[in-house]
Amino acid sequence: MVVGVDRRDSAFIGHPSGLGWLSFCEFWERFSYYGMTALLVLYMTHWLLLPGHVEHIVGFGPFRAFVEYLYGAKTPQALASGIYGLYSGLVYLTPLAGGLLADRFIGRTNAVTLGASLMALGHFLMAFDASFLLALTCLLFGVGCFKGNIAGQVGDLYRTNDPRRADAYQVFFFFVQIAVIASPFVCGTLGQVYGWSWGFGAAGVGMLIGLGTYLFGRSSLPPEPVRSNDNAAGERPPLTKTGWIKIAVLVLLVPVLAVSLVGNQEIFNAYLVWGEANYQLVFFGETMPITWILSFGAIVSAAAVAASAFFWRWWGTRWAEPDEITKITIGVAIGATAPLLLVAASALIAATHQKAGLGWALAFEIINDLGFANVFPVGLALYSRAAPKGFTSVLVGVFFLHLFLGNLFVGWVGGLLGTMPATSFWFLHVALMLGSAALLLVARFAAGSILAPAYDSPEHAPANT
Repeated sequence: MVVGVDRRDSAFIGHPSGLGWLSFCEFWERFSYYGMTALLVLYMTHWLLLPGHVEHIVGFGPFRAFVEYLYGAKTPQALASGIYGLYSGLVYLTPLAGGLLADRFIGRTNAVTLGASLMALGHFLMAFDASFLLALTCLLFGVGCFKGNIAGQVGDLYRTNDPRRADAYQVFFFFVQIAVIASPFVCGTLGQVYGWSWGFGAAGVGMLIGLGTYLFGRSSLPPEPVRSNDNAAGERPPLTKTGWIKIAVLVLLVPVLAVSLVGNQEIFNAYLVWGEANYQLVFFGETMPITWILSFGAIVSAAAVAASAFFWRWWGTRWAEPDEITKITIGVAIGATAPLLLVAASALIAATHQKAGLGWALAFEIINDLGFANVFPVGLALYSRAAPKGFTSVLVGVFFLHLFLGNLFVGWVGGLLGTMPATSFWFLHVALMLGSAALLLVARFAAGSILAPAYDSPEHAPANT
């Protein structure tokens, strides 16, 4: 059986109706995730890790020793950065196990349902200091079951040679950006102004809405693929030499992609701490919560994703679209110039001894988001399409490993804030991203043909140059 739906199904802005249900569900899951992460570092540095609170966390002693061993974190800020990096990294490791669970045992629909339930529980447990580590555990197991499998279901809405696939992931990612706009305003404001538990509770409510949305739209979702332990598993062809090579190439791209996102993933970590200290946040005598900057940035990000999707649609009507690796390389190269702006802003602050205006933050977001719009959603499209039959969820989980490794790395890099000049700190991000772009360019010429899809007609094929 060929997974995918008829191309004539275009009920949702030219795409299958299932894309709408999956996108709305992903909106609420990302609302809960980004609402929680917008508060996480601030919650730890301003409350949880301070004397009088840190003692209440069940099992924190051994956990703290592990984080300090892993990152060398000694100050509360460095410890918070390390915990954030470890958590946000593991968020993208667990989808590999979730993909195996779905592919071999319970199916994607059941895995997504289980994951959403665990995540809702985890957000509610974040409202209490004592259950902090239990909450993180529930969230990690939940997102592991949820994230890779719902992304795999998006890919299963399309046949392998359907050119709408990459565009679908950009639509899917657009809903993520809308969630990033709303969640820091809602959860961030509730948490910083009214109390941390209110912000985390709002994230939990959002996850419950996402679960309801998913269950309501189940009839529009793609059929479950054959699982490897089913009696019918023999219908799945064995891996060929080409299939093994594809898997090897996709795995080798993971560490390169991990380095490529260091500038983007720093936004929820050291960038918030740096921005709180260096941006002008006082207006009419009131101090703007730093979490609001995430919402302002997400507005830009949503516009960037939409602009990128429409640009490639326009491009495709006139010329052949570049393949996914080329698009990713372009995106990383563009994104690398964003932390370069923070180098300039830091130099200006050091020279004038005045805080930077929010125009710097706006410029940073525009460039960063234009780049990232061509990295993450296009990468999802690549891995879901190029995966050999029966390995989609697992290889989408492999794709998320780059976020696991990248966020672990960001946790360490973020701990350098304050130990080196800010100009050097942000220039380090520039150098790392440009190095990643160079390696992706090499991969494009060395292995691009291996991952190239077969299309029904020449006009749908991507450019080879």
